[in-house]
Amino acid sequence: MIRFNLQSWPFLHGLACSIVVYALGSSPAMGLSAAPETSTAPFALTPLITDQLHKPIFVIHTREGNDRLFIVEQDGKILIFEKGRLLPKPFLDISSKVSTGGERGLLGLAFHPNYAKNGRLFINYTRKEDQATVIAEYHRAAIPDQAEMKERILLVMPQPYGNHNGGMVAFGPDGYLYIGMGDGGAGGDPENRAQNSKELLGKILRIDIDQGDPYGIPADNPYVKNGGRPEIYAIGFRNPWRFSFDRQTGELWAGDVGQNSWEEITKVNKGENLGWRLMEGEHCFQPKQGCQNSTQLTMPVLNYANGDNGRCSVTGGYVYRGKTMPSLQGTYLFADFCSGEIFGYANKSFKVLLDTDLQIPSLGEDETGELYILGYDGSIHKLTPGTKSTGP
Repeated sequence: MIRFNLQSWPFLHGLACSIVVYALGSSPAMGLSAAPETSTAPFALTPLITDQLHKPIFVIHTREGNDRLFIVEQDGKILIFEKGRLLPKPFLDISSKVSTGGERGLLGLAFHPNYAKNGRLFINYTRKEDQATVIAEYHRAAIPDQAEMKERILLVMPQPYGNHNGGMVAFGPDGYLYIGMGDGGAGGDPENRAQNSKELLGKILRIDIDQGDPYGIPADNPYVKNGGRPEIYAIGFRNPWRFSFDRQTGELWAGDVGQNSWEEITKVNKGENLGWRLMEGEHCFQPKQGCQNSTQLTMPVLNYANGDNGRCSVTGGYVYRGKTMPSLQGTYLFADFCSGEIFGYANKSFKVLLDTDLQIPSLGEDETGELYILGYDGSIHKLTPGTKSTGP
């Protein structure tokens, strides 16, 4: 197995711990400790693109009833993949606006649930002029293969450091736009932003982009009447780089990148506190003891340790709801950027489905529920039934 320089993606942490995996029950005391098994079911990666992309970090569909995939490149471009090929002209190119490198760049894309009719799309990027995170709206042009260049800015969030920018934006089943924000960066959340309800950093936000100017606040957001920022949906995140909604149950699954020891997957509900920086995964961080008694905290459904096999940075994924791999139905698939492993979690345990040579910044889902794996080297692969991984 070929590995790589960990400095290529700065949220990768020091590797100090041997692997111990906790698949949690209803409370921390009921957690089961086990190393991930290796799946015996045959899965493969079928390459779609091998050398035409530059730092792809997200792929998404538009709910339009076609097989198009939109690919986000970190440097500021969105490309269209259709009928087995990349279209020659970018759908959107905001490279001139974007500060890129490390954990900065064009980091997220979400299409309005009614995009087929209204052509609205929303992006998350790091602005070149001041390194702030920008949430902005664009529109499809009269030519459907292109977006208009007119930008409508919804939110600007200053970033005190260069890492932990989060980056995910996604529409929930309620029609609201959810935004993942990291704690602002550095190490250990030095200003304790993730636990501060008056700060937007270290949170998942929820806004109504169909009301208000520039947006509205859902009336049931937890801090509307409690003195915090009304945009907040849940607090206590370090860097919720990728999250998704189960298309069948509506549950919100988030992968939160850890500090030096633990990576976590959590099911997130409104008003919850995921624990950072009090906890890293299900383990006390600051303070070193007694953190569980500090407040009502939500435990991850699983956390795994950095170290063995090069694991060090979780990439959140999707609950599989496709049809081509029945054995994965209802399984949550995610990855580790550093080790290249693709995991499947179900029934309070998880398995290694595939061990690849890829740096995996994101998984993707098409309109039928089938899943895709991105390689930061410029590749995109479809997860398929098969007897082995068929990388480029």
